[in-house]
Amino acid sequence: MTSTKKNVRAIAMDLLVTIEKNQSYSNLLLNSTIEKNELSPVDIGLLTELTYGTLQRRMALDFFLKPFVKDNKKLANWIHHLLRLTLYQMVYLDRIPDRAAIYEAVEIAKERGHKGIASLVNGVLRSIQREGLPSLEAVTDPNERLALETSHPEWLVTRWVNQFGYDKTKEMCEINLTAPMQTARVNLTKISRDECIAILEEDGFQIEKSPVIPEAIRSLKGNLASTIAFNYGMFTIQDESSMLAAYALGARQDEFILDACAAPGGKSTHIAEKMNNTGEVISVDLHQHKVRLINDNAKRLGLGNIKTSVSDSRHLQEKFKLESFDRILLDAPCSGLGVMRRKPDMKYTKTEKDLERLSTIQQDLIASVTPLLKKGGILVYSTCTVDKQENQDTVATFLQNNPEFEADLSFKDRMPEAIQPFITGFDLQIFPQDFGSDGFYIAVLRKRV
Repeated sequence: MTSTKKNVRAIAMDLLVTIEKNQSYSNLLLNSTIEKNELSPVDIGLLTELTYGTLQRRMALDFFLKPFVKDNKKLANWIHHLLRLTLYQMVYLDRIPDRAAIYEAVEIAKERGHKGIASLVNGVLRSIQREGLPSLEAVTDPNERLALETSHPEWLVTRWVNQFGYDKTKEMCEINLTAPMQTARVNLTKISRDECIAILEEDGFQIEKSPVIPEAIRSLKGNLASTIAFNYGMFTIQDESSMLAAYALGARQDEFILDACAAPGGKSTHIAEKMNNTGEVISVDLHQHKVRLINDNAKRLGLGNIKTSVSDSRHLQEKFKLESFDRILLDAPCSGLGVMRRKPDMKYTKTEKDLERLSTIQQDLIASVTPLLKKGGILVYSTCTVDKQENQDTVATFLQNNPEFEADLSFKDRMPEAIQPFITGFDLQIFPQDFGSDGFYIAVLRKRV
């Protein structure tokens, strides 16, 4: 066994401890850890798989470990993470032999703790190897079993089953355990999709055209953000479902557009590109460092029609004239339940109370920005979540309280052809299993003339 392999496992364990302790987002922490440790591509792959995999499967792993770990309250936190991490390799990773995973775990335990801890770790893992895993079949309640099988909190599974039915929920929970695809949006103001693909393929990337979005590409191997083409602004990293917001908005050349919660700028830059660098997109976010990201992205993509503002969108009426914007995009703060594949740790920290609280913020935001929209103007409300309270209910309440708004049924005609079959009225809920993108919601309203 090479020492770096052991290091990768030790690094993964430290990451898991830190993520839990600080409730910090796994994706940000993982990236900074990779940079700090200067890992080889192979080790980066293993570290990513171990960290995400163990997080994704945490509830199932704990269920399997429970009968084998006596007095688990007394064990230091890192030991729990080490046992989960090792069991994840034994149960879910075929290419790592059990004996290698156990050997590494015992070595880490010796280094971290003392001989007693090392023999405890060894004993637990050998017992599991000998006796096999406890069966999930023993759990008779279907929601509880699905929650354990797919490591989603039971309250969330029950909530989804009530909203969308058991089968849809099961599909969603299962796809949430898989790695997301990296997708990018080609900057058509600079280059065509075919030209961009040719450049990336020459650099050794495996690229396929998105079957959903005409200007999108999917990377089957390799990180697109590390390319020269990215630095030159030929494309931007963005999920396919979030690209649908700019289509729904339908901005035309020379219009005056508001993107009310804009960071990091994926949708703002898409709108600006669709307007062919004309007109003006006002991109607003609450935080200075996030607005800097929008500016960086706009600059890299060569877009001069974006103006940023550090503001609370609930107070924009102090900055802009009423009825001055042609179109408004409100990509509202939400629970993010649609992006669990990218942030698996989120499953264990969100509560139903959070969803209630967000629903109130969403209502406040819509009420604050809509007076800025011209008569006849278009409002797009979007979120990256899968939840009726934050999505359909928020929009229904708004429509009830604001009779000057109506559903925009023509939005289907603006959408990419592959998406049109999913649309029946004025809104659209994309599930992660629909085409492998993030879960995403869009509703399109028009201000009556």
